[in-house]
Amino acid sequence: MAATNQTLEQFVNYLRYERHFSPYTARCYGADLRQYAEFLSGEAPGQQPSETPPPQEEGSDGNGRLDAKLKSADAMVIRGFLTHLDGFGYSPATTARKIATLRSFYKWMLKRGTCQTNPMLLIRTPKQTKRLPKAITVEQVEKLLSAPDNRDTLGARDRAILETLYSTGVRVSELVDLNRNDLDQVGQTVNIRGKGKKERIVPLGSHAIAAIRHYLTLLEPDQRFTALRQQSMSDPALPLFVNKNGGRLSTRSVRRKLDKYLKSCDLDSTISPHTLRHSFATHLLDNGADLRSVQELLGHQSLSTTQIYTHLSSMRLRTAYDEAHPRAV
Repeated sequence: MAATNQTLEQFVNYLRYERHFSPYTARCYGADLRQYAEFLSGEAPGQQPSETPPPQEEGSDGNGRLDAKLKSADAMVIRGFLTHLDGFGYSPATTARKIATLRSFYKWMLKRGTCQTNPMLLIRTPKQTKRLPKAITVEQVEKLLSAPDNRDTLGARDRAILETLYSTGVRVSELVDLNRNDLDQVGQTVNIRGKGKKERIVPLGSHAIAAIRHYLTLLEPDQRFTALRQQSMSDPALPLFVNKNGGRLSTRSVRRKLDKYLKSCDLDSTISPHTLRHSFATHLLDNGADLRSVQELLGHQSLSTTQIYTHLSSMRLRTAYDEAHPRAV
């Protein structure tokens, strides 16, 4: 499959380095395409390969045949693949992502002149039920933020991480990407590198600033972080939040830390770092922030993406109204 893998790698590299997709998103697209390639080659589960394969030209191999199938696929082939996906019981959102992957792939192929037509032009994305983002209450946030032991360096780091997530509404991928020099302690802001390498400056609340300062105060003299001490404090690549070895913290590690504190304070285990982002936006709108400002703080390209949070605020207002107004019900 070397030739096909090379094609897929080229596309994934295009997503990463030209479209500036996150590594995680690019990997998801790559996995979707490998599944599609397996379907075309007859290697997908439940699919029988052709009993009489087409004759090979001299020097050709399975990769060449599969590449040819990728290039010549029409709408009927795509619909066959979508029917194949139905057997896996994927959610509508997952199926929609796989369709989006194929749209991007064939648009890229057409742009490069690798294929003559785009079969995805005749494929519709199925309608999805809109799900409201999950937000937790201020009281739940405060309970979570107080869970880490602030006396230890790693506990102070975890408190600073949670405070930063809630104070800024950043994505967890943006959080772990933060470097020390992204932090402006005097101006109480942080420079965020978001999707598509777009940068934005986000204010930090006083609690988040205090938590970060406390964490850095404990971090500097801590003898456990040998790798960190080998880096200059002025190094632009010096990470803000580090793991126990002094290297950059991963998104998976942040999720594991959060899971630990959710368990310790008996909160819903389905709360994720993204829940803190949702809560950040919802609480701002609840307290009178305008939608455009919240859009800029979240780094949303489209205002319509931010507008979903107004539904949460409206629901909260309705609940408060129903509970407080004597003639509400």
